[in-house]
Amino acid sequence: MTDAPDEPLTDNARPYSVSELSMALKRTLEDQYGFVRLRGELSKVTFHSNGHVYLTIKDDRAAIDGVIWKGSVRNLSTRPEQGLEVVVTGKITTYPAGSRYQIVIDSLEAAGIGALLAQLERLKARLQGEGLFDPVRKQALPAMPGVIGVITSPTGAVIRDILHRIRERWPCHVIVWPVVVQGESAAAQVRAAIEGFNGLAPDGPVPRPDVLIVARGGGSVEDLWPFNDEALARTVAASAIPLISAVGHETDTTLIDFVSDRRAPTPTAAAEMATPVLSELKATSFDLAGRLHRAGGRLVSDRRGRLEALGRSLARVPDQLELAEQRFTLARNRLAAALSRNIEAHQMDLVRVSARLNTGLLQRPQVVHTDRLGRLAARLEPATTRYLSRQAERLESLSLRHGSADPGAPLRRGFARVHRQDGGLVRMGGDLQAGEAVSLIFADMTRHAVIEGASLPPVADMSRSPRPPRAAKTPPDQGDLF
Repeated sequence: MTDAPDEPLTDNARPYSVSELSMALKRTLEDQYGFVRLRGELSKVTFHSNGHVYLTIKDDRAAIDGVIWKGSVRNLSTRPEQGLEVVVTGKITTYPAGSRYQIVIDSLEAAGIGALLAQLERLKARLQGEGLFDPVRKQALPAMPGVIGVITSPTGAVIRDILHRIRERWPCHVIVWPVVVQGESAAAQVRAAIEGFNGLAPDGPVPRPDVLIVARGGGSVEDLWPFNDEALARTVAASAIPLISAVGHETDTTLIDFVSDRRAPTPTAAAEMATPVLSELKATSFDLAGRLHRAGGRLVSDRRGRLEALGRSLARVPDQLELAEQRFTLARNRLAAALSRNIEAHQMDLVRVSARLNTGLLQRPQVVHTDRLGRLAARLEPATTRYLSRQAERLESLSLRHGSADPGAPLRRGFARVHRQDGGLVRMGGDLQAGEAVSLIFADMTRHAVIEGASLPPVADMSRSPRPPRAAKTPPDQGDLF
């Protein structure tokens, strides 16, 4: 309610606020049109990121906006698409913020077989564009499967025909995954069965099938419609186990027929595709064994004939041995005579060489080396003496220099060193202040003192007289090593 205007009213009618009028209209529409079935063509279909679907339903003269909330989208049996003729069920309501009315859709279904088929053709074209129908991606069926998985209704003639045909042709392990093959839940159950078989471990307690068969009998388009589900088609295409589609009769076609690895016209034909004929395999095996045996016999016979022919062309063994023995005897006789002649020749050479050998040949190099060693020793002794003399003089000079550099030598001659308290050496008396403590370092001990009085001018040291220049020292004659 809004406050009454300041001006007096001309009548007794109370004015509505905009919100009150909008909510009153909303309640009126929802009460009168709380359940409406509406037929029309879809346009402006928008799938929002929040999960809701916004669309418009129109005919040749009018249009109404509609919305499908996220919770209802998951339960739709038909996917909303542009241009699809549908029958929707819902309630009429308003959108107060925009003064518009719309229908909130609870269910949506295609209006007639023609609409369903048109929707199917559009879906087929989209999946084909994605490459799901490409023959290159289809898997080959195993030649001799050990386990076959069948996805179908556990009751009815279909499962009996499949089991009977497999038992006749190729007795093997068959696992049946029971599902409903008609109705709204059929597609979800078949999809779960395919995913379940693919999820089995190869070495698990339940054996993993080598091939799958999805089968059901014939029926109307509505009966077979669950097998046109997009999610089911993508699951079939993604199956790692080869899959045979056997849905309906030979003239019936569903979406999974295009994405499966093989399509069978009937469930019985699917059983024949999945299995070989055991009796035919046995006959083929026996025939191949016979052919192998005959081929082996012919090969042995041929090799025997060739060996006999080659044997006839060979020389007799005794003849070959006699000829070799004769050559060996001749070579042995020639070898003995040659060894004797070789020994005699080496003996003669040894006699000639030994005649030239005597003790003088061995003593001559020894005498030469002894004489040479004596001459070298006579030259080495004077040189060694001169070298040792020079090194002794050098050592004496170094000793004198070391003594002159000794800081304790002046102390032994009566001098003393003056140090400050911090250990620093005092070189000039003017650097000391009155009252400053110093240490006097003598040759035998250290004494402490304190500077007194003022500084005096420096007095020249007259106790030392200048020394005459030292005469140059003539080095001794060192002689010549050579």
